[in-house]
Amino acid sequence: MDKVEAVPIGAPGELVRHARQQRGMTLRQLGALTGYSAAQISRLERGRCPMTDVAVLRRFAHALDIPPQDLGLAPARTELPQHSASTGPYPRLPAPTVEIPGHEDGEDAVRRRKLLANLAITAAAAAGAPISGTSHTSSAQTRPGELLVAGLRDAMLGLSASPPDLSPGHLPGELSRAVAHFNASSYASLAIRLPRLIRAGHQAGTDHHAVLARCYLLATRALIKLDEPQLGWMAADRARQLAQASGAPVEVAEAARQQAVLARQAGWHDQSLTLALGAAEDPALREAGNAGIAQRGLLIQSAAYTVAHQRDKEGMRQLTKEAAAIAEELGGVTYLRDTAGGFNAATVQLHLISAEYKAGDPSAAIAAADVLHPMTLPTVERRALYYTDKATAYAQWGRRDQCIGALLEAERCAAEETHARPAVKAMLNGLLVSGRATPELRGLAARAGVLTR
Repeated sequence: MDKVEAVPIGAPGELVRHARQQRGMTLRQLGALTGYSAAQISRLERGRCPMTDVAVLRRFAHALDIPPQDLGLAPARTELPQHSASTGPYPRLPAPTVEIPGHEDGEDAVRRRKLLANLAITAAAAAGAPISGTSHTSSAQTRPGELLVAGLRDAMLGLSASPPDLSPGHLPGELSRAVAHFNASSYASLAIRLPRLIRAGHQAGTDHHAVLARCYLLATRALIKLDEPQLGWMAADRARQLAQASGAPVEVAEAARQQAVLARQAGWHDQSLTLALGAAEDPALREAGNAGIAQRGLLIQSAAYTVAHQRDKEGMRQLTKEAAAIAEELGGVTYLRDTAGGFNAATVQLHLISAEYKAGDPSAAIAAADVLHPMTLPTVERRALYYTDKATAYAQWGRRDQCIGALLEAERCAAEETHARPAVKAMLNGLLVSGRATPELRGLAARAGVLTR
């Protein structure tokens, strides 16, 4: 092939698009040469996904015969590397901007004060506060979600009255049981098992980093659900580093997905998209078989939800269709049940419910829920999420009775999950002050620990 003439184009994506068009290639044809979908290449060309990974740049330079130096690479090798031994670090998120005039007393200041308050709690624990929790109630009165957060906090900080009685050989089996507790939304059992696992994993040494990475992935999922972002960031970062050290690309990508969730919750939508879509383009996932394909689907699904937060309905639905196509490619099998709650066509549809109401269309969210039978979801935890997402859509739509009914269904499905989630508590508080409090609503609020008048 003739060399593509050098052109003064700035971004790598622009150069790739120019080279592709100069050769008369379609997106699909370039995808066949590089192993990417047409939609992925379109995102790379338009700069929606950053082209910073050396392995990705070399792949496109080879496919389009672009001089490597035009993409900021060293001179071309004699052949394209077939395997990337390690992946580059994911971008670290910036601190919230607090110097913008007029923002000092706004959301950033509130977020900063909350962070300082949480750090004060951590410092108190390190100074000798009871490790069972930070409330004044006895451990018998402490709710399972609070016990789980306190246990994870202390395990991650290395606070323990005695070393865990758990040998390294038992770690994988214990982790499988902890995952089962999470998937069944059994927080009381998880509060005992998961902190013990993390302490034992740290004592087991470097040979067991892969298992410890999965422990931290599970911890991050629980902390995100229980609205503990500071601890969640710590757990996700540890999971990513441990997974990279043990050469586990699927777990590295899952840690990036969880960081993307935390970034989205902090309001850092652009960074969240960079994390999710950048991880989806990691060449190592393509070498991880069906699990890697499923992880790509989860990352694109997460990106769709972030786009929904930006009220971009068209972009959200396009990304959701891409995730659904990946699920269809994999068939009816559920993948990643133990690391991400499962990926299949049903879980894509579940995410569409929340994405539609987050994009501002609660009626479309209910329509998406109506075509999904919750029993097709792979775990109790996912089924409970179905009902709470449906309740949120009803609340946004002003359908008060249906909202309460969906919350009661969530409780019947997974009581501990429903009672522990801050999002459910906030919804119950809103229902109590916005209209007539029925006996069913008051009872649910009381069981969830929400004060009623």
